[in-house]
Amino acid sequence: MTDENQTGPSRRAFLTGAGAVAAGTLAGRASAQTDPAIAIHPWMQELGDGVDAAPYGMPSPHEADVKRRTVEWLTADPVSSINFTPLHDLDGTITPNGLCFERHHSGVARVDPAQHRLMIHGLVDKPLVLTMEDLKRFPRQNHVYFLECAANSGMEWRGSQLNGCQFTHGMIHNVMYTGVPLRLVLEEAGIKPEGKWLLAEGADAAAMTRSIPMEKALDDCLVAFKMNGEALRPEQGYPVRLVVPGWEGNMWVKWLRRLEVGDQPWHHREETSKYTDLMADGVARRFTWEMDAKSVVTSPSPQAPITHGPGPTVLTGLAWSGRGTIPRVDVTLDGGITWHQARMDGPSTPKALHRFYYDFEWDGKPLLLQSRAHDSTGYVQPTKNALREIRGENSIYHNNGIQTWAVDADGKAENVEIS
Repeated sequence: MTDENQTGPSRRAFLTGAGAVAAGTLAGRASAQTDPAIAIHPWMQELGDGVDAAPYGMPSPHEADVKRRTVEWLTADPVSSINFTPLHDLDGTITPNGLCFERHHSGVARVDPAQHRLMIHGLVDKPLVLTMEDLKRFPRQNHVYFLECAANSGMEWRGSQLNGCQFTHGMIHNVMYTGVPLRLVLEEAGIKPEGKWLLAEGADAAAMTRSIPMEKALDDCLVAFKMNGEALRPEQGYPVRLVVPGWEGNMWVKWLRRLEVGDQPWHHREETSKYTDLMADGVARRFTWEMDAKSVVTSPSPQAPITHGPGPTVLTGLAWSGRGTIPRVDVTLDGGITWHQARMDGPSTPKALHRFYYDFEWDGKPLLLQSRAHDSTGYVQPTKNALREIRGENSIYHNNGIQTWAVDADGKAENVEIS
């Protein structure tokens, strides 16, 4: 026998609760009987497509609005432009391959893998030219990492600009990469003692290149040929790309064709006139590779308003850091007056996206939503003003300031700034 005075729910309370549930069930059944959506629909009586109707599976046509989008006025030409991941439509942490944002400097290179080669040369003992088949004979690994463009949130440096987290934060995706540790390829060639830097070059018409310090190249970089279990998509670097975990996306050279070992950085276009951070005094910060801790509320947000009215509401978002994991995210409903610790859910792996939730009762009053990430090094995501005090407003890259959404009494959300 269980004593009703003991800690925990009593039998009487349980029976009382069961009665309430039963009453609620009956009420729900009565309302369901009058709901026209309960009627018999054609799809309940007709045979559907067979197993070979779509040899490569596609989303439901009812999800056709879940797609990458671009902002036409951002760049002069779509072949050197960007589109954005629909973060507001996604949950969990893995980005579907067809929704990973694109950034190209000369359009998508169409590469024949049978003719593609990867050359390793420079300050090495044994220059190599590898086919794709050669590459796939090296030991391979699987890792989940986020890839974030350095310009993600770049339009927000001087204030609120783009109305939707797809456009403010959508230059990011998170997938499982399969590939060969770059270290093994370089060790096969043999790095000379004076080899301190690595130049990675792509096979696109822009000949995209970046200098990478050898310490990073020998640490956690991959030469990847698959994402989420299948071959890379053409827009993601098919047949092979570089993966540089936690560092800005332009270093993840796509359509990788050449690795040159040298004794100093090359100072090419993408690390001099581009991808440097112009400070308030006119001096440019260079080689700012790591992506700082950052987060965003993905729902409610401008593209994901509250449509159900007052009552139980789920706030959710994403957080990440190029230096490790995200053990904690705080959220606020009132613009930072009070903060609440969010619930972290799903896998927590270094240099990958983390999902957070905060479940609350919305009373129908306006909200000012923010999230604040804490990473495993102790770093805390700053406000936009705190970032500007150090960096000024001249930059485009590495904006990891706290984002604010204003939700009105109708549940509609808007990009605002209160920091």
